[in-house]
Amino acid sequence: MSVATERARAPLYQVRDLKVHFPIRRSGGRVVRALDGVDLEWRRGEVLGIVGESGCGKSTLGRALLGLQPATSGEILVDGAPLATSDLRAVRRRIQMIFQDPYQSLNPRQTVASLVMEPLAIHGVGGPERVARAVAALESAGLAPAARYWERYPHELSGGQRQRVVIAAAMVLGPEALICDEPVSALDVSVRAQVLHVLMGLRAENDLGLIFITHDLGLAWALCDRIAVMYLGRIVETGPTAQVIGDPRHPYTQSLLSVVPTPYPREARRQILAGELPDAANVPSGCRFHPRCPQAFARCPQDDPRALMAAGEAGHGAACWLVEGRPAPADEGADVAAVDGTT
Repeated sequence: MSVATERARAPLYQVRDLKVHFPIRRSGGRVVRALDGVDLEWRRGEVLGIVGESGCGKSTLGRALLGLQPATSGEILVDGAPLATSDLRAVRRRIQMIFQDPYQSLNPRQTVASLVMEPLAIHGVGGPERVARAVAALESAGLAPAARYWERYPHELSGGQRQRVVIAAAMVLGPEALICDEPVSALDVSVRAQVLHVLMGLRAENDLGLIFITHDLGLAWALCDRIAVMYLGRIVETGPTAQVIGDPRHPYTQSLLSVVPTPYPREARRQILAGELPDAANVPSGCRFHPRCPQAFARCPQDDPRALMAAGEAGHGAACWLVEGRPAPADEGADVAAVDGTT
């Protein structure tokens, strides 16, 4: 096997036990556990979906992958080298980020030309090449002819056009991967498909790796090669999209899937989760999902099932004791309510 083939198959990113904690002032040392033990691989050319409710840590993970958010502990490896000791300038040239809201990610005082050429200026690309690459990036993002938008300011553009400018600015350096943090959630429904079409077209043309951070499991279903489901700072299920969607193993994933709109009648009833996402400064013991889980039993609040993720077959793992088979009620008790003393 050639060196090039080996490199292509090697993970671009490896994340090991990543934690990002935010101290709470005047709280006696308490912290918000935004990320609390994330393990993940992202392969070259792969479209990886990071899904979960708002507040589960998805955006923090995306920012941590580029060093925009320092890690409290754990390790992020890029091409096998620790991100903490890497040249972040070089990493960010190879991996770019597209943020959720184009209304906030563009400087209102800069023209489109200035916004798209700025990354080239930062990385020392000048002269006619800078202009030529900016024009090509704009047109590849669907803003053609580029001259029509060149001297405009962000307030003169629609939301979809602004996000295309963001995409052009990310692509102008010729990255090998993009981290897309809810890239269409701030846009009208009518233009979401257009922007997604641009991103997937660029992926095909440039063999890009993509991370799609989204709360929309239906979107991940349609676009991603692999899915990682997050809950309260951890990944609770991961695997190839067809396996996660076709055979969801974690009750949280099952609940998310049960409410995805589909033209086909569902065999199972919708599973509407009770309660809210727990406080990330006071996480539940054992399985973090157990206070909201319709299938929780006595072991769930006692033992952490995180280690089960690594035991999944064919790359499909879930952090749930049900994967091993639920113990009989006579052995473990009727349900978690009896353990917690709740009714």
